[in-house]
Amino acid sequence: MRITRTIAETRAILHDERALHHTIGLVPTMGAFHEGHLSLMRQARSDCDCVVVSLFVNPTQFVPGEDLERYPRDFDRDADLAEQVGANVLFAPAAEEVYPEGYQTYVEVEELTKGLCGRFRPGHFRGVTTVVLKLLNMVNPHKAYFGEKDYQQLKVIERMARDLNLGVEIVAMPIVREPDGLAISSRNDYLSPQERGAALVVPRSLTEAQKVLQSGQRAAAALRQAVEACFAGEGMARLQYVEVVDAETLEPLEVVERPARLAVAALVGQTRLIDNCPLRP
Repeated sequence: MRITRTIAETRAILHDERALHHTIGLVPTMGAFHEGHLSLMRQARSDCDCVVVSLFVNPTQFVPGEDLERYPRDFDRDADLAEQVGANVLFAPAAEEVYPEGYQTYVEVEELTKGLCGRFRPGHFRGVTTVVLKLLNMVNPHKAYFGEKDYQQLKVIERMARDLNLGVEIVAMPIVREPDGLAISSRNDYLSPQERGAALVVPRSLTEAQKVLQSGQRAAAALRQAVEACFAGEGMARLQYVEVVDAETLEPLEVVERPARLAVAALVGQTRLIDNCPLRP
């Protein structure tokens, strides 16, 4: 595996790959690799001749008061893991390489970013779409891989790729969970042992809502109430939002009559966790 720090060096390597008619897959990350990241890399390894993993803690997607400075970083560990799963290139640019002095151009997907996490993290998705577009332009992959845990992010990136005619296939990968059901996330490392136990209310609430749907109740209000009832019994976790939305447009639904998504955000101690699940009538 080759480690690159500049756009020029990365492009030079990929120029040679394209000359061999190799397919290129990109896995954009902010590091602190866990099994969720590795599942994306493995899929890219299966699909593509050359796998590029980008590692960049993107400052523009952190809103004021969030955890940019304490976001977990362990480059040597991440590099070892990426190499073990078969990455060909680990592209780890400095902030100055991505956002040079005088930088002033941003990309925004308007409607899809208004609800869910967009209400609570103003400017977050502008930072996400901007850095993802830049990485796609830097690497110019055939395929790029994203997880469904950040479901709103996935839909925003899919829409950006379509609207801007990027010509890249966005590959969605399922949520990877711990054996007890908690969605794997770098932020789980912030949880104390007691908070880790309390965090299980998040996946448990999704399961309870799915049971309500399977019983024949399609009203979104009933599904939300099932989630709220779970959180009412867990004092260490505070529900930030629960929404039933269309699986593609993310528009709120009153009744589940077409493919939908149940999305939850919660604070466990000071750690913000998100999770979601499909709802199929």
